Amino acid sequence: MAIDDLAFVSAVELAAAIRDRKVSPLELTQAVLTRIKQHNPRLNALVTVPEGAALCAATKAEEAVMRGDKLGPLHGVPLHVKDNLYVADSRTTFGSKLFEQNVTADDCPAVARLRAAGMILVGRSNTPEFGWKGVTDNRVFGATRNPWNTDLTPGGSSGGAAAAVAAGLGPIGLGTDGGGSLRIPAAFCGVVGFKPSFGRVPNWPGSSGAILRHIGVITRTVGDQAAALDVMAGPDERDLLSLPAGDKSFATQLDRGIRGKRIGYSANLGYATVDPEVAAICNTAAERFAEIGAQVEQVELDWRDPYETWSVFFFGTAAASMEQKLAAQGDQLDPGFRRVVERGLKLRGVDFGNALAARHAFWEQVRRVYERFDLLLCPTLPVPPFAVGQDDADPIGGENLGPLQWTRFTYPFNLTGQPAASVPAGWTKTGLPVGLQIVGDRYADLVVLQAARACEQVQPWNEKRPSL
Repeated sequence: MAIDDLAFVSAVELAAAIRDRKVSPLELTQAVLTRIKQHNPRLNALVTVPEGAALCAATKAEEAVMRGDKLGPLHGVPLHVKDNLYVADSRTTFGSKLFEQNVTADDCPAVARLRAAGMILVGRSNTPEFGWKGVTDNRVFGATRNPWNTDLTPGGSSGGAAAAVAAGLGPIGLGTDGGGSLRIPAAFCGVVGFKPSFGRVPNWPGSSGAILRHIGVITRTVGDQAAALDVMAGPDERDLLSLPAGDKSFATQLDRGIRGKRIGYSANLGYATVDPEVAAICNTAAERFAEIGAQVEQVELDWRDPYETWSVFFFGTAAASMEQKLAAQGDQLDPGFRRVVERGLKLRGVDFGNALAARHAFWEQVRRVYERFDLLLCPTLPVPPFAVGQDDADPIGGENLGPLQWTRFTYPFNLTGQPAASVPAGWTKTGLPVGLQIVGDRYADLVVLQAARACEQVQPWNEKRPSL
C-alpha cells in the first residue's frame, strides 16, 4: 500500500492488519515518519519527533508479532501526544519558554495505557502556552497551521494533534480539553474530537486546572475513538476524581445505533450568534439524524452564557499556576496568557464560591434538557477557521466578547463534565470544515459515540482529505 493511502487507514484497521501480518509495524512507522518529514515542516503540527525511539519500538513490536506474542488492541499503531501531557524521558514544554528544556520522567496514565496497548510514540503535538487559548501558537515552536488552508489556524489548544491527524501524520492524537480544546480543533480540521465524561480518563499529575480538564483523543473515525477509550478509561489511585471502570467495551457496542433516541437541536444554546453558513451546515447535519431512526426536534433554550462562571475557574487556576513566577519570568509568557493570569490574580475567594454556586445553577438548566432528550446537538463553533496569528475569532454581529468567549458552544460542557464530541458536519463553499457537537447526559459516553458513529455512516467524511 502506498504511503499516502496507508496514512489514512484507521487505527483499528491498522491494528487488525498488523495482527494478521498484512502490515509490518516497522514499515508502518517508517511510512508515518516519512510523511511527517514531508508535511510537518509546513504545518508545524508535531514539535518533537523521536525518530530513533519510534523505530526501536516498532522493531520490538514487529518481533512480538513474529514470535506470536499476545498483542495489545492497538499494537504497532502510531500515536502522538500533546506537549502538555507527561511522557517518560521526553521533552515536555507545555508550549512555554519557562519549560523549554523540561524533561518529564514518567508517563501520565493515558500515555502509559496506550503504550501498554502497543502504540508507538511518533511525536509530541503543538499547543499554545499551557493550553490557554483556542488556537495553537507559542514562543517556543511558533504557530501550527490548518492542513485545509495553511493561512488559517487549526484551532486549539490541541491544534497540533488535530492538524496531524487530518494530514495523515498518525491516526490518533492524545490531547486535553478544559474549554473545548479537543472539540475546537477537531471542528476546524474536519476530524473527530471527543471529550469523555469528566474523570473517565484519569488526570495525573494533579493540578488546579484539572478541575475542568478532560483527557481524550482526536481521530479520523469514531471507531478509533471507541478503541482508544476502551484502553484509556478506568480509575487511577493518583486521581481522586477518576471514575470507576465500566463493565462493557465501547467498541463492541458502537454499532447498535440510536434508533428511537430523542435528540434536541439548538442552533444557538439560547445566547450565541452564529455565522449563517455554519448555521445552515449544522442544521442540515442535525436533520440527518432522523434518517437513522432518531427523533429530532428543534429546541429553544433560555440558557445564559456561562462564560463568567467558567472563566473564574479557567483564569483563576491559570493564575494559581503562575503566581510565583509572574514577577521574575512574566516577560517570557505569551502576552495574552499573561493578561489572563493577571485577571485571575484579581479574583477573590468569594468569586470562586459564587462561581461554584453558579455552576450548580447552570447544571440545573442543562439537566432539565435531558429529562426530554437523550442527546443535545449544536454547532461546535460559531465560525469557520480564521487566520493564523489571531488569538480569538472576529466578533460576529458586533458582539464584544472576552478572551476565548468565541468558543461559547464548548466551554459550557466543561462546567458540567458531560461527554461531548465534535464530528464533521460538512464543508463551507470555500472548502473549510464545520463541526457539529453531540452532547450526552452525564456519563452517557457510549450514547454519544453511538450517535457519532451513526452520523459517520449516514454522512461519511473519512475519505475527504486535505490537499497538501
